[in-house]
Amino acid sequence: MPHTIAHWADNKPYPGSSGNTAPVTNPATGAITGHVALAGVPDARHVIGAATAAFPGWRDTSLAKRTAILFRFRELLNERKEELAAIITAEHGKVRSDALGEISRGQEVAEFACGIAHLLKGGLSENASTSVDVSSLRQPLGPVAIISPFNFPAMVPMWFFPIAIAGGNTVVLKPSEKDPSASLWLAKLWAEAGLPDGVFNVLQGDKDAVDELLTNPDVKAVSFVGSTPIARYVYGTATAHGKRVQALGGAKNHAVILPDADLDLAADSMVNAGFGSAGERCMAISVVVAVGSIADDLVARIADRARRLKTGDGTRDADMGPLVTRAHRDKVRGYVDQAERDGAKVVVDGRQVEPDGDAGGFWLGPTLIDNVRTDMSCYTNEIFGPVLSVVRVETYDEALALINANPYGNGTAIFTSDGGAARKFQNEVEVGMVGINVPIPVPVAYYSFGGWKSSLFGDTHAHGAEGVHFFTRAKVITTRWADPSHAGVNLGFPRND
Repeated sequence: MPHTIAHWADNKPYPGSSGNTAPVTNPATGAITGHVALAGVPDARHVIGAATAAFPGWRDTSLAKRTAILFRFRELLNERKEELAAIITAEHGKVRSDALGEISRGQEVAEFACGIAHLLKGGLSENASTSVDVSSLRQPLGPVAIISPFNFPAMVPMWFFPIAIAGGNTVVLKPSEKDPSASLWLAKLWAEAGLPDGVFNVLQGDKDAVDELLTNPDVKAVSFVGSTPIARYVYGTATAHGKRVQALGGAKNHAVILPDADLDLAADSMVNAGFGSAGERCMAISVVVAVGSIADDLVARIADRARRLKTGDGTRDADMGPLVTRAHRDKVRGYVDQAERDGAKVVVDGRQVEPDGDAGGFWLGPTLIDNVRTDMSCYTNEIFGPVLSVVRVETYDEALALINANPYGNGTAIFTSDGGAARKFQNEVEVGMVGINVPIPVPVAYYSFGGWKSSLFGDTHAHGAEGVHFFTRAKVITTRWADPSHAGVNLGFPRND
């Protein structure tokens, strides 16, 4: 029987009062497995209110106690990640190994946040002026909102909330209504780890919930990941209401394959990066830029590998699962149809896939399109599906110009055996994250994630040192004391709690 997926406030489920819901489906079967609550404005304000009420106490909780809870959360997550992976597979459709990989990358940020004390250290200048000391410190912002997409229901929220919580903020997470259950599982884990009531909250919903988060004066910052049009809207609306915003938008990621590249490595990498998670990744490679005479050989190698992939139910022995909804699957198919009408060659046709799964699933197999032009819709749009387009160019300079002319600047890669060419590329390409013989250059947690151009709105990237700075603000204190103070005698060993 389909169940109701509620909100979460004050460490317990909150059913809400709007009465509105949306269906949640299993993409591998098409069956409705639940109904997620859609918040009205009163529901959103109730959840935000829980975060607001909890902030003063959490802000004043010692770093030692905060990090102890973070360590406990990390240990519980590691022990039970199979449970979370099963939830992700059931609602998103990605295969189990991919779901586990997503959790591991999110867990890296939780581990990074366990060392937050070092990153929150301030500075002190003694006698900056006569008997005057100047010091600096970083303090939390208050309640913050995280609006996350469907494609990574665990990893993307974990890019943000461990650092926000470690820094002394309280959190309202608004997950995608397409796969909302992972957020509640994480909320329960935080409660078990000992996080106080109201520090981590979940607001289910659609645009009404988002708009309240963007405009409510109690919410001090917004982290968003999604498509570029919505990222632009989130950034514009939230900043107009005085909030700090990091809005990560869409992508059109290119991989340049130079003639001296290891073509087997390149072909393997293109298949991995193009079809993993059914291409529903903002860091997926969607355009292969084949330079010079290698194009025919490269396309043949990619096609051979793509044809051997098994598409099917993520709970079975499959390489790639379904797309998240029927509507999204049909939209992606439409790009393939249009590319064919525009004269591109569909070398591997995922529309003809025979999946290992229920006939009602949202299936589209790996698709490889050759001879793509830059005016075709399969090139100009972010498809967000298992479609790999091949653009042929004659020179490195043409490849570089192609990437730099694109409005997106999220991720890119180059495959070459020439260190000089690689160094030239990393210097000249106008993209935020670059891989050299690495197809999906997602930074480790202690570096920061984010693109350039229309792939990012706001100046601060996710996690790493930039993430810590986003969720805290600096304060500088200038001090003069006429006489030294005396704290009295205490022979006990100093404690840091």
